[in-house]
Amino acid sequence: MAKRGFLAIVLHSHLPYVIGHGTWPHGTEWLYEAASETYIPLYKITKRLLNEGLRAGFTVGITPVLAEQLKDDRFKSGFPEYLKNKIESARDDEKYFSSSGHLQKAKLAYMWASYYEDILKIFNEINEDIPQAFAHLQEEGAIEIITSGATHGYFPLISRDESIRGQVLEGRRTTEKIFGKKPKGIWPPELAYRPSYNWKPPVGGKERMRKGLEEIYKEEGIEYFLIDHHLLKGGKAIGTYLSLFEGLKILWDRFKSQYKELEVKETTPLRPYFVVSTGKHKGAATFTREPQTALQVWSRDTGYPGDFAYLEFHKKHFPGGHRYWRITGRNVDLAEKDEYRPDWAEKALEAHSSHFVSLLQQIIWESEVEDGIIVAPYDAELFGHWWFEGPEWLYRVVKKLNDAGNIESITLGEYHDRFPPEIAISIPEGSWGEGGFHWVWLNEWTEWTWKRIYEMEDIFFDLMGEYKNSDVGFKRIMKQFARELLLLQSSDWQFLITTWSARDYAENRFAEHYDYCKNLGRIARGYLSSKKLKDEDKEYLEKLEKMDNLFGDIEPEEWTKGG
Repeated sequence: MAKRGFLAIVLHSHLPYVIGHGTWPHGTEWLYEAASETYIPLYKITKRLLNEGLRAGFTVGITPVLAEQLKDDRFKSGFPEYLKNKIESARDDEKYFSSSGHLQKAKLAYMWASYYEDILKIFNEINEDIPQAFAHLQEEGAIEIITSGATHGYFPLISRDESIRGQVLEGRRTTEKIFGKKPKGIWPPELAYRPSYNWKPPVGGKERMRKGLEEIYKEEGIEYFLIDHHLLKGGKAIGTYLSLFEGLKILWDRFKSQYKELEVKETTPLRPYFVVSTGKHKGAATFTREPQTALQVWSRDTGYPGDFAYLEFHKKHFPGGHRYWRITGRNVDLAEKDEYRPDWAEKALEAHSSHFVSLLQQIIWESEVEDGIIVAPYDAELFGHWWFEGPEWLYRVVKKLNDAGNIESITLGEYHDRFPPEIAISIPEGSWGEGGFHWVWLNEWTEWTWKRIYEMEDIFFDLMGEYKNSDVGFKRIMKQFARELLLLQSSDWQFLITTWSARDYAENRFAEHYDYCKNLGRIARGYLSSKKLKDEDKEYLEKLEKMDNLFGDIEPEEWTKGG
């Protein structure tokens, strides 16, 4: 009889806070794209499996900042218009291609019109509430929803434990409020981890003892978190993003010589461990990314998404922005791309889903671990947005696992309950970024952002000393300050700067939130002196409350209460 094992597909959905901060080419358009190309398609295939009597068993991380945006009335009103424009442009393309003799492209234009019509239909069927639709999937047992940092702050580089607690606490609170269930697990932004030790800020400041992230998770009721394989086994990270962004390749050439192999430990990614920092007793369970399955799906160069039959992401037909070409070949210029053939992509999907299931069986069969779990964590936006055929691939993998019978698709929370960790370990600092450390978020292009984050953290927590005994007016100012500080800490700004994917937008957004924090600090100090708001300060505060209106139940006083 074949050896039994488990698969946990973990899908991390995240976008920075773009509502009210631009539309195109950077801004709300990102949210519309992700919703139509990833979130609704993932909902659709999960529901499809349920209707066939199968549960997907996905662990779905929807970051609190993303969930807030998908619930926002500004998204709900703008998204249908976006879809209608995509439908109209596809119909225009169909007429143009038909009249000019490009019959294959005309068929694809019809495909795009039908695709977006279906997305609009589903959006209406779920009452324009994507988070609620995923909450229903969780209620039906098809998925488990986990949390993340409130705004995806990069935890190892944030200066104060109170700030990290704020990210975790507000993230947990928001996830529970929106999805109706307290999350058991957390996807640490960028799978980044830092143990407890005497930490010195990388851009100034004094050395001081910091808590391990697992201690904060434990204190906030989080049972488990995820890490990358190299933190468990030693060595360099696979490099999650390098093949997707040219900016990373440029910077990586300057930094890669700094990273050396770590001592390999006798551990396996096929079981969870209990993580504690050296000399500490508080901890949490951790699940580890399995490297073979990661490469098969993440790598555009050697993995499934780079197959020549699949839809080319980078070439679009304007003004509608629809895609009519396939990848065609390695290093083929965009001008030389061939037309997309859905039947060719269909054959590739069938082969790749079968190969993945065979790989899973091989890993389980060759392992000495009984009831081992293969943890396959991915950015959800890889499926559908970057890799158009990705959602269908997920559907077929689950179907074929069910047919195979010896590997069960399971959520991390379910596995943790059935097979809790039996071994405690300490692990080093790092992330799933290239090089396995922090350089994607801290480098010569982003160092200036951390100086300003640390400055605002100090101002914020100095003022928080007055919070407990203050009146409702001061607390109102500080709650908005807390929102802006969380937004300032978003790891997306450094990531977009480093990758050059939206550098100007990220730099401008960071500068805006820095100014908002600085001005709110000034307003808070003025209020402490006069016990009232000046008219211009009241108007300014109301503007920010309307624009950046996420985390309605925010309570920064709780950030300062350690366990």
